[in-house]
Amino acid sequence: MEFLTGVKEKETLGIEEILKGGYEGKKVKIHGAVHNIRDMGEVAFVILRRREGLLQCVYEEGKTNVSLKDLKEESAVEVSGVVAREERAPQGFELRLLEIRILSEPAEILPLAINKWKMSTSLETKLALRPISLRNVRERAKFKIQEGIVRGFREFLFGQGFTEIRTPKIVSRGAEGGANVFKLNYFNKRAELGQSPQFYKQMMVGVYDRVFEAAPVFRAEKHNTTRHLNEYISLDFEMGYIDGFEDVMAMETGFLQYTMELLKREYQKELKILGVTLPVIDQIPQVRFDEAKELVSEKYNRKIRNPFDLEPEEEMLIGRYFKEEYDSDFVFVTHYPSKKRPFYAMEDPKDSRFTLSFDLLYKGLEITTGGQRIHNYETILEKMARRGMDPEDIRDYLMIFKYGMPPHGGLGIGLERLTMRLLDEQNVREAAMFPRDVTRLEP
Repeated sequence: MEFLTGVKEKETLGIEEILKGGYEGKKVKIHGAVHNIRDMGEVAFVILRRREGLLQCVYEEGKTNVSLKDLKEESAVEVSGVVAREERAPQGFELRLLEIRILSEPAEILPLAINKWKMSTSLETKLALRPISLRNVRERAKFKIQEGIVRGFREFLFGQGFTEIRTPKIVSRGAEGGANVFKLNYFNKRAELGQSPQFYKQMMVGVYDRVFEAAPVFRAEKHNTTRHLNEYISLDFEMGYIDGFEDVMAMETGFLQYTMELLKREYQKELKILGVTLPVIDQIPQVRFDEAKELVSEKYNRKIRNPFDLEPEEEMLIGRYFKEEYDSDFVFVTHYPSKKRPFYAMEDPKDSRFTLSFDLLYKGLEITTGGQRIHNYETILEKMARRGMDPEDIRDYLMIFKYGMPPHGGLGIGLERLTMRLLDEQNVREAAMFPRDVTRLEP
């Protein structure tokens, strides 16, 4: 009888272990994929790709057990060699090869030159060949930075007393209403893919006071733009016992500050690969919706066409205005009109035409929507009646108000949009590992 007692210790090392020191001049064993082979004649450089990055190995004819011509790019290998300091190498050291063991070989030549610093190909080709294009160093760096954003979200909110939750994505009714839902036949019952975890995270405020989730949401919008996806990751939180929706904006500001410091501290390598300059977020200005429209109308001589919503061009101009006037890449736009906000948005007691809600714009693109929610049972029933909604359709959700809820609010952050802006990409698909849009269901 054999038993497993935990993680098995391996003979092979990683780049991080070697970098910690004590291995110079010693023989080590390491795994990796052959990322590139540069044959210089008597000497060749075999570049291995590992999770930590690239490792330069030096191949000398006659000193290893495998001929260079038998080694193919994208082969998985286990190599042994002597560690030598080399400042010009990607990790500051190289491996002088002694043995190569080929673990697997590709069946065909790669359709993309993924070992180039920048792949000279279209976005469409990169997406069609996504499992391969993601092996490129720059593509990998994008999603390591995205990992850092989600990690920052989790770590910061844990530190603020939030509980992480998991909510269903198959629901009987979309939280946002409207026609932009993916409908399902759920054992002969009508169902939808969730547009938002809104109802459930509000329910859980009654349980844990402060909750968050990082999970996919689905919108059946027939947009084919550079800013829309039909499935994206929403970073959601909801918090109870707030004094006002400003508490929610303050919490998001804290998350952004924490996350930028985390990226600066632990993702410097990826930031350098992509040439990213992190924004300074000492403070974020806020402006009312109606005032923002007036400001950009006056400064940029743009006529206000839609008094109830911001058009993409207006968002860009608002971002430009606050960059020029306050040197801020971010701006909170508050008090959106009631007409353009869901039924659960709390109306401004000073003027019911507006809500206690906000969007956060980053470089002129909306990345967050949030606000204070109605927490009084009679008030939410009254608002539903004004909108012609039937309470019976969402009776489970309304249960939380019937049996008592604290003042609360929250938000949803579009992860891909935030990543897109941080990396200065022009298309949100660049910031989605496997994007889903109106034309793409694979890979």
